[in-house]
Amino acid sequence: MLSLGQARLLQLSAQGLLQPLHRRPRRSDVVATIERMRLLQIDTIHVVARSPYLVLHARLGDYPMAWLDEALAQGQLVECWAHEACFVAAADVGLHRGWLGQRGNHWAHRHAQRMHGEQRVEMDALLDGIRNTGPVRAADFERKGDTAKTGWWEWKPEKRWLEAWFALGELMVARRENFQRVYDLAANVLARLDPPFDADTAPPSAMDLRQRFILDSVRALGVTQSAWIADYYRLKPAVTERELAPLLVRGDLLSVPVQGWPVPGYVHRDHAEVLGRALQGRLRATHTTLLSPFDPLVWDRARARAMFDFEYTIECYTPAAKRRYGYFVLPILHRGRLIGRLDAKAHRGEGVFEVKVLFLESGVTPEPALIQAVSAAIAHTARWHGTPDIRLGRTEPVSVAKALRAAWRAGA
Repeated sequence: MLSLGQARLLQLSAQGLLQPLHRRPRRSDVVATIERMRLLQIDTIHVVARSPYLVLHARLGDYPMAWLDEALAQGQLVECWAHEACFVAAADVGLHRGWLGQRGNHWAHRHAQRMHGEQRVEMDALLDGIRNTGPVRAADFERKGDTAKTGWWEWKPEKRWLEAWFALGELMVARRENFQRVYDLAANVLARLDPPFDADTAPPSAMDLRQRFILDSVRALGVTQSAWIADYYRLKPAVTERELAPLLVRGDLLSVPVQGWPVPGYVHRDHAEVLGRALQGRLRATHTTLLSPFDPLVWDRARARAMFDFEYTIECYTPAAKRRYGYFVLPILHRGRLIGRLDAKAHRGEGVFEVKVLFLESGVTPEPALIQAVSAAIAHTARWHGTPDIRLGRTEPVSVAKALRAAWRAGA
């Protein structure tokens, strides 16, 4: 039986968060890390670095953010709807293209289909324009009428149509310019992929694709309950133990009891060796880092609570008056535990990384080794982001502020 602590270590190992990278990152690490996680969620909020860059930083350390953009432009990555809008490896594009017909339950696809039904003439004309004149950005179209921008639902019509065609698979993202999508015909993007995409190969059946996504989810999670599997790729209906039974018989999955779980834990066969090391107590967590709110480790609230006893809600979409911790709150991972969180903002023009408030979880003792590790993680993130001067607001407990400032002065 795995203890809960061993299960955590197994999950962190699968996610690439057990130990820091013990060498300088390489360009190839960007795609390899996304392949390991199976997908990298995209979000545009940039009060700190945008989420996909932060997720990679937690695993790779001090890497150039441009590497992610370059991998997309060079066809090593593609964008698609998966968990939400995500980067995935180009090698997996056939799976996601094959799954388009099963995405009817996803809000993006429902919205796109409804829009095409209601605005077919305009959407078809936009697609014809791209076919005749080449790739476009939403910024290439002028906003008509009221120029106020009040959120994504106030997108100009062309932006909504571009996004709808992207969700329906007729358009793909050729590259990004200042993080703005450049849309092109799917056929043109697919023709430039590395590795090459074979459009003549028939996609697997819906049943085979679902099984593939289930297996990929379990592999990415390290160890999981059946109830947590469907969320990874937004599969519907939910994955049940009955559905997993044939995968156990086939040997694709292993079943392992986890202390305190009323249901079995599932491990991908590729992690059999790591599972053995976990059971023998031979996995050791040494990594301390800041996580994005959209990191796969924490995006599932029920899983984060069960695995790490960490109650986490992404509050950037919550009205300010109802927020408990802040707008863009980064969980703090320290040696296998989620020990706190901080609300941060990067003031790029001033070179300042502002920590508005930092909270340690109840029961976490701010011992010197923990303070040193957390202060170093914040300083590393700030320097990588180009905002090396750290401005600290309040902390809970209050005594942590003095200790953090002392650690930063000593490291200056």
